[in-house]
Amino acid sequence: MNEQIPVLRAVDGGTAKLMPDVDRERAWLLTVDGAPQSYVDLDEPTHLEFEYARRLAHVVDCAAEEDAPLDVLHLGGGALTLARYVAATRPGSRQDVVEVDHGLLALVAEHLPLPADAGITVHAADARAWVESAPPSSADVLIADVFGGSRVPAPLTTLAYARAAQRVLRPTGIYAANLADGAPFTFLRSQLATFAEVFTELALIAEPGVLRGRRFGNAVLLASRAPIDTAALARRTASDAFPARVEHGSALARLVGDAAAVEDAHAVASPEPPDGAFSVG
Repeated sequence: MNEQIPVLRAVDGGTAKLMPDVDRERAWLLTVDGAPQSYVDLDEPTHLEFEYARRLAHVVDCAAEEDAPLDVLHLGGGALTLARYVAATRPGSRQDVVEVDHGLLALVAEHLPLPADAGITVHAADARAWVESAPPSSADVLIADVFGGSRVPAPLTTLAYARAAQRVLRPTGIYAANLADGAPFTFLRSQLATFAEVFTELALIAEPGVLRGRRFGNAVLLASRAPIDTAALARRTASDAFPARVEHGSALARLVGDAAAVEDAHAVASPEPPDGAFSVG
C-alpha cells in the first residue's frame, strides 16, 4: 500500500484538509476549518462513511427503478461523494454539481479527480442563483448539502428558494436537503413549514436520538409533489449500519406545530452546532 500524506490548503471558505484513511488505500476525509465536509473512496464510490450521506443515498436508491439513470442537481460539492455514488449505481445519469468555493473545487479536482466518463459536470457558482436560473422541470432529484462552515446559509432556507427548487424539479421529482438542528428544533420546524407551502408531500429522516432532542445532529428533509415511498425508505434506513427513522404524515405535522414559513427578509442560517458536535481532530 502506498502511504498517503495529508494535504492542507487555503480555500475560499477557510483551511481545507484532506486526510487519508489508513484502512482504505485511496479513501480521504475532507474537512474545512476542522468541520467534516466529505468522505470519499476513489476505488469504491459506493462506500459512504457519513450517516447523512448514507441517508441521502437511500433517497436516491428509492427515487426510481434500480439502475435507471437520473438527472440530478447537487447544491454543494465537497468531494463530490453523492455524485460519485449516483454515477456508480445509476450509470448514464446526468449530474450537475454547484459549489461556490473555487479553491475547494480546485483541490478536489487535483487530488480526487472524477472518472472521465462519470457524467458529472461541476460548476463554480452560487447555489441559490443557479437554482433560480436553471431550466424548469430539468431534474429528477435535487440534493442540497450546502454549509457555510457548519451552518446552512440563510438564502437556502426561504419560501422563494423552495419555490425555485420546485420549479427545477420534474412533477415526480424529489428534493432532499441535509440540515442540522437540535431541540427545540426551531430551524428544522421552520424548514418543514416553508417547504410544506410549496410541496404536497414531506418526510424527514433522522437518527432517533436527534428526533427525541437528545443531541444536535443531521436531519434529511424530503419534499415532493408526488407521493414519497416512505415505506421503502423506512426499511432501508432502519436496517442501515446507522439506523434512522422516517417521519411523515401526522407525526411530522406535530413536529411542525405552529411554525411559519421563512421569507427572505427574515431568513437566518441554521444554528451553530455545539462544540464538538461535528468537528474532528
